[in-house]
Amino acid sequence: MSFTPQFFTTAESLVDSLDRKLLVVLRDGRKVIGILRSYDQFANLVLQDSLERIYVGDAYGDIERGVFIIRGENVVLLGEIDGEIEDSLPLRQLPIEEILQMQREEAEEKARKDKLRYCLLRKQGFSVDFADNDLY
Repeated sequence: MSFTPQFFTTAESLVDSLDRKLLVVLRDGRKVIGILRSYDQFANLVLQDSLERIYVGDAYGDIERGVFIIRGENVVLLGEIDGEIEDSLPLRQLPIEEILQMQREEAEEKARKDKLRYCLLRKQGFSVDFADNDLY
């Protein structure tokens, strides 16, 4: 008789991640980094010493959030951060004001391109009504 290790696909699988530094990607696209202190059966998470990280190109900025409670239904992705790999990434940290300005400029450019694309699609007879809806 051989023993096969169990693999849990429920919130119970988070037990190995307790007291570890995690990156959580939320449904609205935000990325939160913090130490997992607690969770429940619904995968609601409590992160300590958390920060919201905003990426723009090869740069990022951090906003301190402290203790952060995340409702489980808003979690898209959850993963442990390897400190050695994190330090060796070719990303540069910038002041948050600069990152927020770059993010606004990026969003404006995307909106301009999307508007142009939607106009072209509409002229060709395609419906683009879904553009402003939450697709979740």
